[in-house]
Amino acid sequence: GKRFDWKMGNLPHGYDHKYIYDHVGYNLKMTDMQAAVGVAQIAKLGQFTETRKRNWRILKDGLSNLTGYFILPEPTAKSDPSWFGFPISIRSEAPFHRKQFIHFLENKKISTRLLFGGNITRQPAYLEVPSRVVGDLAISDFVMTNTLWLGVYPQLTKPMMDYIVESIHEFVKTVE
Repeated sequence: GKRFDWKMGNLPHGYDHKYIYDHVGYNLKMTDMQAAVGVAQIAKLGQFTETRKRNWRILKDGLSNLTGYFILPEPTAKSDPSWFGFPISIRSEAPFHRKQFIHFLENKKISTRLLFGGNITRQPAYLEVPSRVVGDLAISDFVMTNTLWLGVYPQLTKPMMDYIVESIHEFVKTVE
């Protein structure tokens, strides 16, 4: 019951505890079962890629009229990405905060994830790690407090993606 009610390290209060790193380390090992699933899924890679691109495009097109509230992702010029997810940032001047937005979506059964980074110097695991910081890291702080992922997982259907878009529009209407 405390997912959004932690205060650790120099992270902002309410930072999702699932993305608080308190130890430096790596987890690079793949189990045999994960490897077997990966090999079996290679045949579906093309379909997965196209579905991820479709789902990303549904979000991009469906939210394009909300750029006064959100910063939407743009692919790099001359690239053709297979998106992991749809990163969306809440503008500083928006009349709501990420926590409100996430709670609304989660109540609508729409899962979200925080971006896996932002200002890593604020993570408890890195507080005692010697480092040199150049500048005020304002953009890193912005990402840490304002950015999240929406899913484009291949099993999400067009009606599911439309539901996400409709729900975000519903949220914006409640805060305007």
